[in-house]
Amino acid sequence: MEITLLGTGAPEGLPRPDCPCASCATASGDEARAATALLVDGAVLLDLTPGPAFAAARAGRSIAGVRQVLLSHPHDGPAVEFPAGLPAPVRVPDGRELSVISGHRVRAVALDAPGTGYEVTGPEGERLLYLPPGTAPAGLSAPAGGPGSGPYDMVLLDVLGRPDALARLRGAGAVTATTDVLGVHVDHDVPPGPELHRRLAAAGARAVPDGTSLVVGDYHAVPDLPRRTLVLGGARSGKSVEAERRLESFPDVLYVATGGTREGDADWAARVALHRERRPGSWRTAETCDLVPLLTADGPPLLIDCLALWLTDAMDSVGAWSDATWHDGGEEALAARVAELVAAVRGTRRTVVAVSNEVGSGVVPATASGRRFRDALGRLNVALGAQCEQVVLVVAGQALPLR
Repeated sequence: MEITLLGTGAPEGLPRPDCPCASCATASGDEARAATALLVDGAVLLDLTPGPAFAAARAGRSIAGVRQVLLSHPHDGPAVEFPAGLPAPVRVPDGRELSVISGHRVRAVALDAPGTGYEVTGPEGERLLYLPPGTAPAGLSAPAGGPGSGPYDMVLLDVLGRPDALARLRGAGAVTATTDVLGVHVDHDVPPGPELHRRLAAAGARAVPDGTSLVVGDYHAVPDLPRRTLVLGGARSGKSVEAERRLESFPDVLYVATGGTREGDADWAARVALHRERRPGSWRTAETCDLVPLLTADGPPLLIDCLALWLTDAMDSVGAWSDATWHDGGEEALAARVAELVAAVRGTRRTVVAVSNEVGSGVVPATASGRRFRDALGRLNVALGAQCEQVVLVVAGQALPLR
């Protein structure tokens, strides 16, 4: 089964007409995208992009052989152009299945927002899932094609707008490490070019230019997701948001909050509440600094936020703030705690995203204990960074890959 992406953008396209934003201003060449539309084996057309005949011709294809045109957007969705010579576009009711004369089977998938998703099965049994923007499958408890049908070969969805949709599909076994996940309905919320592709890759997905043709089930370079990622950044740099973004398309994440609670501290309570509101509802939270047992056990991905607070607790436990204790065994005790954590990160089989403060660019602390903490945190970051497949530095909300 071969597909041709006549468009990969949001309904208004990218750049949006008359939009002055930076994303639209730089969306040119391969990063300019018409409204998403998918041509399957020249016979089935999912959604309509403006000028579909010209879009197909630019891709070296023709829509003259289209036998079925299906619309995924709700009735009050964007206006579409109905070109002459094509079958009348239809919307299939949820759960209904139809057979196309070309040998394809199409099943409508119920969604949690207005619109219709489509599962297309080719004559040779290849399966793809196509979802309209801003939607996720509703009521998934088994692979979306039905129990025993296995994962999809390809999924096309609004990865950046609805990362939880990808998380649901992964949780139901409908998307696995071998599924080719394509980000479509790309809008101007994310800068095009390297940043768009970096964010998609972090979710195990990719984007392709308009006009690209692909063979379903024939893509073997699925992004290799890192097992360990260290996210560094200064205060309010956006490092926690970056860390959360890296796991929001995965189900059953365990958020490890190392800060605990602070009685009577209203500002701290507000910070904690903000973090909780950002997290997907399927995530669980553990408030602990006992990280080694979590890292050595099997389980879902861990998001550890943050290592600076873990280090504060470790220094508390060994009395490292006192000069006398520090020189009388405290330094060695802290080094042992750090080594134990580093070894656990090195040996973990879980996916881990850890957040830490980058303090080396700040002013020199006025106290010996402050300098001790700064130095210890710098060494901890170096040691953990050496064990991670990816290390990123977040500055002003921009993630700069270091490894």
